[in-house]
Amino acid sequence: MAQGIDCATPLTLSTAKALYAAGYRFACRYLVPPAYAWKRLTLEEARAITEAGMNIVSVFETSAQRAKGGAAAGQADGAAAYLEAKAIGQPPGTAIYFAVDYEALPADYDRIEAYLRAAAAEIKEYAAGVYGSYFVIEEMAKRGACRHFWQTYAWSRGQKSPRINLYQYRNNVQVAGILADLNESFGNEGWWNTAMKAETGGGNGMMSKEDAEKIIRFLQAAWQIATTKTDKDEFHRLANEIRKAAGIPVD
Repeated sequence: MAQGIDCATPLTLSTAKALYAAGYRFACRYLVPPAYAWKRLTLEEARAITEAGMNIVSVFETSAQRAKGGAAAGQADGAAAYLEAKAIGQPPGTAIYFAVDYEALPADYDRIEAYLRAAAAEIKEYAAGVYGSYFVIEEMAKRGACRHFWQTYAWSRGQKSPRINLYQYRNNVQVAGILADLNESFGNEGWWNTAMKAETGGGNGMMSKEDAEKIIRFLQAAWQIATTKTDKDEFHRLANEIRKAAGIPVD
């Protein structure tokens, strides 16, 4: 499990390094068009986050209740997200989360599903995810509307989905001089960094991120049952060697 933040404030190399020093290993940032420049993730920022040793989670959100717009909104947002992802070199196979940033009710679920499916169809080689409450996560997972799930504690009435890849557990905290929300990861997050770009061409001898994550999960399981510090340290070292082989920041 890694700790991370999400924020609307673009990060510099200095703030990203401060976040890393504070124990955070990923940053969730907005993949949105130039009209939203105040919160938009750029290639320069992505490189700074990577250099600081952190991964990036891409999230698309222009307005809190945008998913109520159904398939038409999803098609437009998916197309916009795809252009942004390609422009900053987000590696294929990683995720783009689409936000349902309000207390969605059951009457909204059909339109949210249509939104997510239409968005997923537009982002082509990327995987679609959803950000939302426990109830949105559970319902969209049951419907198979997307592949990645980021739950917020907001509107969740104390419940936590077992399906989640990311969990936002606190809002509006000052960290490294910026206002951010706090998150934790649970595997298969779909995150990325600019060092992974070399993998996407194929035939370069690098281990894929997907294979690395599978091996790391086995090593993490072995770490859990290890009985000596020496064994735990060795499993940790091996996991970091796998991360290096796949271009993933070490833990």
